[in-house]
Parts: sequence; C-alpha cells; structure tokens
Amino acid sequence: MDGYVECLVKAKPNTLAKVGKAALIVLAVIMALLLFMTMSWFFMILAIAAGAGAYFVGMYTEVEYEYLYLDKEITVDKVYNQSRRKRAGVYSLDKVEIFAPIKSYHLDNFGKREGKVTDYSIGYEDQPDLRYVMYYEGGEKFLFSPSPEMVKAMKSQSPRKVFSD
Repeated sequence: MDGYVECLVKAKPNTLAKVGKAALIVLAVIMALLLFMTMSWFFMILAIAAGAGAYFVGMYTEVEYEYLYLDKEITVDKVYNQSRRKRAGVYSLDKVEIFAPIKSYHLDNFGKREGKVTDYSIGYEDQPDLRYVMYYEGGEKFLFSPSPEMVKAMKSQSPRKVFSD
C-alpha cells in the first residue's frame, strides 16, 4: 500500500545525559560503600537518591523516533529506552510548505526564515546526509531522517511539496 509507511530511526545519544548517568552510578556505589562502612542513614538516603537519579536519567538517554505516514498525515512518536512511547506530533501533509533534503537547492528560498526548529532526526550529519527538512504552516521547521520508501509515498501524494533531489 502506497499510503502507509512506518520508519524507526535511532537518535544520537545525548552525551551529557550519558555522563550524568555514569556519574550518578559512581556516586551511588560510593555512597553504598560508605553506608556499609558507617551504617549511617545519611549515606543510605544519598545512595538511594543517586541510584534513583541514575535510573531516571537512563530512561531518557536512548531515544528513537518512529515516523508513521498514513493518509497524508505524518505522526512522530518518541520511544525512550525501547520501552516508553510518547506522541511528539501529528502533521498534515496539506499544511506542509516544503519537505526536502537538508542540502537541497529547493530550500534556498526558506533559508532566511526564523522560527522554532524541532529535531526528530538522527541528530548528526551522516555521509551521505539523508536528513530532510520540513517547513510547516506557521513558520515551524522540523528535521527528519525518513526512509526512501516514506519519501516516495509522500511524494506520490504531494509532488509539488515533497522533493527527493
């Protein structure tokens, strides 16, 4: 079916979150060792707090984006740690101004626009760069890393707005 495509991409891990998680794990281990040596409630509370902090920070370090294209509608979900899902947005292809590769000449007229930029892509420039830019009604700019099948399905529905160069 041409009107339905699903795509899952893994985003670049947040380095600061990974460092924070590692630091909290080390802190929890140190506090647990101090707890066993001193049997102090203070170290127990700190060890539990550091462990809980490491757990919650770890839940958000691995992010994947799931794109679903169905009936002229792009749905983006964030998948945290391959277990929790959160709807990031739903975008109608009718309200898209342009959807093109990030280095496309079709985006030349849109280069000077100021506005909110939301990154749903892999988060880095790959070789070749397969990220796409979508300018949406109201001046919003979105970055995606869709599969070629998704771009083809979108282009078949809206050939004047979707480009694959």
